[in-house]
Amino acid sequence: MNNTKLSIKNWSEDDQPREKLLNKGRSALSNAELLAILIGSGNREESAISLCQRVLNQSENNLNKLARLTVHDLMKFKGIGEAKAISIVAALELGRRRKSEKNSITEVITSSKQAYQAINHLLEDFPHEEFWIVLLNKSNKIIGKQLIGRGGVSQTTADIKIIFKFALEQLASGIILAHNHPSGNLKASPADINLTNKIIEASNLFDITILDHIIVGNNAYLSFRDEELI
Repeated sequence: MNNTKLSIKNWSEDDQPREKLLNKGRSALSNAELLAILIGSGNREESAISLCQRVLNQSENNLNKLARLTVHDLMKFKGIGEAKAISIVAALELGRRRKSEKNSITEVITSSKQAYQAINHLLEDFPHEEFWIVLLNKSNKIIGKQLIGRGGVSQTTADIKIIFKFALEQLASGIILAHNHPSGNLKASPADINLTNKIIEASNLFDITILDHIIVGNNAYLSFRDEELI
């Protein structure tokens, strides 16, 4: 039995990812084939496509889960060194930023869904928590977004002084608070509620309205306003 690996270069032109993209268009390629173009080669036992299929299988064939992998995580796969891992992370980050630009079309916030759409691209795909604010003017038009703090897998910190520093600099009339739960559990913790109440108390001193607090997780969200937590 011949166990010699057949390299991509020796495949028929129709099966080679680069040629397939040129001849049939990018939508004709599978996720594994697109990743194979990024890494260029596999290892001694696997072609680039086979290796990428294995990487995707470990991520349950979910690109959102793949995007959570770090350079170090990707380098655990035989055949993926630092350069290849960086290429994958960079490509996925470009995709995230593309979504960010698309979502920025929503300028005026009138619902919790719009608030979620304005912030989710900044919070998804992280294995750690991050705390952001969205600043709005009197017409509820977005005038800025700012990272306030990042933490571990289950907790982050948000300095209230820093929040209002940015709000006052931008002359904001309203603030939407937002953070992610990497676990996907959208239940507001006692710490989440306590922090929100402290921020609301401080906001009264500056005549700034806390419009909502959005918790993001697994392509879904919880709104403090909708749940009558504020």
